[in-house]
Amino acid sequence: MKVKIYSNFSRPGVGLKPKQESQRPLLPQHSRHCPVLEAGSALGFLVHPPLSANEAFYIEYQGDGRYEFRYFMSTPAGGWAPVFTVTWTLPIGTIGVMSQDVLIESTDLEVTEEGALRMARAFVVPEDFGTPPGAITLRGAYNFKTEEGWDTVYTSVINMVDRPIAPMLVVRVETDWYAHQTEFRYVLQPGEGLPGNHSLPIGQVHFVPREEIELVECNQKELEEIRQTQDKFSEAKVSQRTTTRFGLEYSPHYSRESRARREKVTGDEEGADS
Repeated sequence: MKVKIYSNFSRPGVGLKPKQESQRPLLPQHSRHCPVLEAGSALGFLVHPPLSANEAFYIEYQGDGRYEFRYFMSTPAGGWAPVFTVTWTLPIGTIGVMSQDVLIESTDLEVTEEGALRMARAFVVPEDFGTPPGAITLRGAYNFKTEEGWDTVYTSVINMVDRPIAPMLVVRVETDWYAHQTEFRYVLQPGEGLPGNHSLPIGQVHFVPREEIELVECNQKELEEIRQTQDKFSEAKVSQRTTTRFGLEYSPHYSRESRARREKVTGDEEGADS
């Protein structure tokens, strides 16, 4: 199945392309020898913000309907210098107009208030602020168009366990016909914020078929086959043990069996094509 990608309309071609990644650097060392955990992490594709390597931002929910976005650029010394800050304040009681204030902080760059607002909207969606309270929507660098009958599910980064972890509103979109811009909706507490930089993913996308699923009970014969398969796997797992240089003992049986099955399917497909 092929999925087509296209850039963030506001910043075409800026930002890393979506990629699959099985590693999570902050997980314990022993988790890197867990094939099912790595397969879960690699599910779908990581999405990054539309930032170049010399750009960064920080978006914060300050409470009482107030959101602050700060945009930074790297300095020759290797630090980060603030360029501008945009503050949005929602109307009290949902009646009225959302106010937006711009503070230009850079004296070296020619940045206008209009340009700062336009730039900020390339990364966040102010219209989504406050639904629910603390909600912040981040835009991805690339969008997706799936084949007929396939949807895109937008989630936070799977198996990213470093604290604090902001809850996220997961959505599923019929991207085979609807031109949905990649957006990730997090919900923050007052005082919490989210950083954005070139190499830090802001979410993960997964592609699923829009096919009805029916749950059917296994019969006795099928249950017996499952038990036999479990016993056979357990015996093979016990017989295949290895120890890492850090003294961790694990079994590579699942990984070897999974790889062998994939190679067999690939070989069968190549044979059929020839």
